[in-house]
Amino acid sequence: MKFLRFSDICASGQAAGKRVFIRADLNVPQDDDGNITEDTRIRASLPAIQLALDAGAAVMVTSHLGRPTEGEFKPEDSLAPVAQRLGELLGREVPLVSNWVDGGFDVAPGQLVLLENCRLNVGEKKNKPELAAKLGKLCDIFVHDAFGTAHRAEGTTYGIAETAPIACAGPLLAAEMDALTQALLEPKRPLVAIVGGSKVSTKLSILKTLASKVDQLIVGGG
Repeated sequence: MKFLRFSDICASGQAAGKRVFIRADLNVPQDDDGNITEDTRIRASLPAIQLALDAGAAVMVTSHLGRPTEGEFKPEDSLAPVAQRLGELLGREVPLVSNWVDGGFDVAPGQLVLLENCRLNVGEKKNKPELAAKLGKLCDIFVHDAFGTAHRAEGTTYGIAETAPIACAGPLLAAEMDALTQALLEPKRPLVAIVGGSKVSTKLSILKTLASKVDQLIVGGG
């Protein structure tokens, strides 16, 4: 499968001095006090972020966290704990920016900011065109690196890809796409697909397609 990779953009020098918007999946589990109990998703996002920083880009990262109500901020919906943990892992301060859709914040080449929970933005989940247009104006390069939410046509996963000057796949998403391509086009047999998750109804079309390609299909979690 051919697609534009962020690693290739960086290798060619095109990211230097550019505004790079990374959609990551930082939706980590937390305890009742808001402490992160498992940080695998944050660690998985580091290669894309480091790639952008090393390339000399001005880096913006956002993610959803939990299931907030659009336009209604509550402290438990904040990415503040994620910003702290991200800073610890990168060894640098990671400022958290709120109310960022209309711009008005500064990020220079070589700097990194975390943009507050993207699902707080009105129009995010339904991918409203007005929001998508604003998102595209925030960056020169959009990097989709949130494989866990790649199936959702939302503002920061789909709309921005249509409005940003350049849209590409980050290393995490690229690795998953490469693995899927290998598994579906040149699989080793027997091929078994294991599909989990609670919302089976949203996966019916995928399950139907998989059933024609695999030798065994195992469905769990529904």
